[in-house]
Amino acid sequence: MRTRKIIEHIVSWLNAYIEKTPLKGFVIGVSGGIDSAVTSVLVAKTRRPVLVLEMPIHQENSQVKRAQEHICFLKKHFPNVQSKMVDLSPLLESFCSVVKTKKETSYQLGLTLANTRSRLRMSTLYYYAGLYKYLVSGTGNKIEDFGVGFFTKYGDGGVDISPIADLTKTQVRALASELNIITSIQEALTTDGLWEDNRSDEEQLGASYEELEWAMEMAQQGKNKERFSEREKELIEKYQELHASVRHKIEPVPVCKIPVEFF
Repeated sequence: MRTRKIIEHIVSWLNAYIEKTPLKGFVIGVSGGIDSAVTSVLVAKTRRPVLVLEMPIHQENSQVKRAQEHICFLKKHFPNVQSKMVDLSPLLESFCSVVKTKKETSYQLGLTLANTRSRLRMSTLYYYAGLYKYLVSGTGNKIEDFGVGFFTKYGDGGVDISPIADLTKTQVRALASELNIITSIQEALTTDGLWEDNRSDEEQLGASYEELEWAMEMAQQGKNKERFSEREKELIEKYQELHASVRHKIEPVPVCKIPVEFF
C-alpha cells in the first residue's frame, strides 16, 4: 500500500474541492479515535484554515486525554489549526429533561441517546461551519460508511466531504502510522464514544473491523460460502445482515415519484 501517495492524493483532492466553493477552510470534530485523528491531519495538510472541535458529552477520561493530546500535536505541526472545546453535556441533559427521558435503562433508550449525542455534535459542527464559512469534514471510513452503516444518520453521517470514506479501517491505520499519529490513539480500543459504558465498536458490531472487511470483500465477490469455515460463514452472514439493515442510511433518501399524468 502506497501510503504517501494516498495521503498526497487526498490532500490534493481536498484542495481541488474547496477551490470550487466560496468557503475558506474546514471544521472537524476530534474524538480521540484514529479516524478523526487521521482525517484532521489530512485537512490540516491543505494549509487552509482548520477549526478542530472537541465536543465531550460525559466522555470517558482516557478518550478526552487522547483528543487533547492529538489537538496539541496538530497545533505543534500546523499553524493553520485552531481549536475549541465545546462541552455538550449540559445540552444533552437539558434535552433529556425536555423530552422527559425515562430513568430506567434499556438498549433502545441507550441507542437513541447515543444517536442524539451524535446529532448534537453534528449541529455544533455546522454552527461553526456557518459562522466561519467552512466545510464540515466527515471522518467515516469505508466499512462504516458503505459496509455496515456504523454511523448515525444525520449525526456523524451529516457532513460536506468524506476524505477517508474509500479506505478500510486497516488502511486508515496504515495512514496513521505514516502520519505519526500519537501512539495512544493508534493503540486505543476503537469506540464511537457515544455510550455511557464506552463500549467498543467490536462489542457493538459483533466482529472486528478486520473480520468485517474480509466479509465485505467476500460478499461483494459473491464467493460460495460452502468453502469457508463455520466462523467465516458466520462473518459473511453477519456482514450481510448488517448491510441489509442499514440500507436506509447508505442509499439516498427515497422520493415518491408522482406519475406525470397526475399533473
